[in-house]
Amino acid sequence: MMGDWGGGGWGWGWGFGGIFMILFWALIILGVAALVKWLAAGGGGERGASRPLDILKERYARGEINREQYEQMRRDLEG
Repeated sequence: MMGDWGGGGWGWGWGFGGIFMILFWALIILGVAALVKWLAAGGGGERGASRPLDILKERYARGEINREQYEQMRRDLEG
């Protein structure tokens, strides 16, 4: 009678186990989401291919190069 700690073994152990299981899966899901975001932001291959054109457009927009230079550089990069 005096050794009964919580009515049939449903004490703190089950609660912590459930919390750690939820934390484990939350970390797995967050890791996968971070990986997908990293790949979509340029860590993968496809986005990196258009980066030189983006830089060229920015230089043209800032007035660092004129239209003829822009067109020639764009043709060089695309072809």
